[in-house]
Amino acid sequence: MKGLYLAALITGLTGCAQHTQQHAGTQQTPIRSASEVIKHAKAHEWRNVDRQNVLKITLPTGAAYFELNPQLAAKHTAHIKQLAREGFYKNTRVYRFVEGFVAQGGDSSGNKAIKTANKTVPAEFYHSTAQPLKITELQGDGYAPVTGFLNGFAVAQNASNTQTWQVHCHGVFAMARGNEINSASTEFFVTIGQGPRYLDKNITVFGRVLEGMEHFNRLQRKPVPNTPFNPITNIEVLADIKRDKSTFNVMKTDSQSFRELIEARKNRTEPWFVYAHNYIDVCAMPIPTKRID
Repeated sequence: MKGLYLAALITGLTGCAQHTQQHAGTQQTPIRSASEVIKHAKAHEWRNVDRQNVLKITLPTGAAYFELNPQLAAKHTAHIKQLAREGFYKNTRVYRFVEGFVAQGGDSSGNKAIKTANKTVPAEFYHSTAQPLKITELQGDGYAPVTGFLNGFAVAQNASNTQTWQVHCHGVFAMARGNEINSASTEFFVTIGQGPRYLDKNITVFGRVLEGMEHFNRLQRKPVPNTPFNPITNIEVLADIKRDKSTFNVMKTDSQSFRELIEARKNRTEPWFVYAHNYIDVCAMPIPTKRID
């Protein structure tokens, strides 16, 4: 029985469909569970992910799919796609694995020739706009005055909402760099822990996992004699792979259902819970994603 309670705590997707919560100065309002919100979200509240902006990373145990974020990091998105299309990542490896932190991959030797892409890509630590950029806001936190969501990505902003950046949550895709700010080249990393938020605005984050995070979690931690260490078969742009028809939908983060989902995550309705915090941080708010094909 204890295991069932733990499962409810972790997933938040079981239990009764509707509770009421009351907070200071507000009326009692019915709050549906997260699973009910997702189940009843309308078709127009989901968006089809552009296959041109999805990377497929094939690892020893299977493939992981990442949606890229050209709105906040157009140069990095174009750069990684060009590297993928020239076949740069064929037979490279995930050469660095730090438990609870990141898995870093690419050509660790630095000797593999880049054929068509630029040698480096300028930093895009944040995206600047002349006018405030509207996001679906949460409260701020110790790392940013404003946090929230933009087009299916967890983001943060400055106080005037004119700088926007993707934050280091679990399962994000980012480009590694040296001490030089504009030194990002071919090495990438995926966050496998809670999310090192102290890296925000120090590295360009420009994607998040849609499916297949388990294949990064299954990577070898240390080299084994006579065994290839975490080989990468290839990294490809999904739209270029005729044999792979994978299609993904993501709930629109500016939709009414997503706003209701935030409230459901703030105030868990499942019968296991005895206290509602009326709070959630940006990295604890999973963005509903589903495979269509």
